[in-house]
Amino acid sequence: MASRPEARAARDPNLWVEPVGSTIVARLRGAPTAEMLRECEQRVVELARDTKHVRVLYDALELVAPEVQLVLLHQQLAAERGASLGAASLRTAILVADTRSAYLARIAFGQVGEDHCRVFYNDLGAAMKWLEAPEA
Repeated sequence: MASRPEARAARDPNLWVEPVGSTIVARLRGAPTAEMLRECEQRVVELARDTKHVRVLYDALELVAPEVQLVLLHQQLAAERGASLGAASLRTAILVADTRSAYLARIAFGQVGEDHCRVFYNDLGAAMKWLEAPEA
């Protein structure tokens, strides 16, 4: 994915998606919107294809808990991401600040399953350790 200054300027300032080492990190802040979620998933898919990375960390520590409609939208976007990437499933860690956000994240990412997706409460170290551990 080319980093064009004009493309970056048009992006949501509350969203940051970049490869960090062998992990794609998606940081979401503030109140989420449908456009933010779509852009996030689009960028995650682009980076997964371009870099061949199979690990994703969603850092939602500073994200305001979304409305249920946005949670359901993300569920649909995650399913589309899986279909788009085919057999390449992404090992996904979601970092959240509280139990409400964790509950909503489990709904949003629910179809992925515990083997490929886990929610972590304020524990970046544990999330990274799990992402980097060999799959069972």
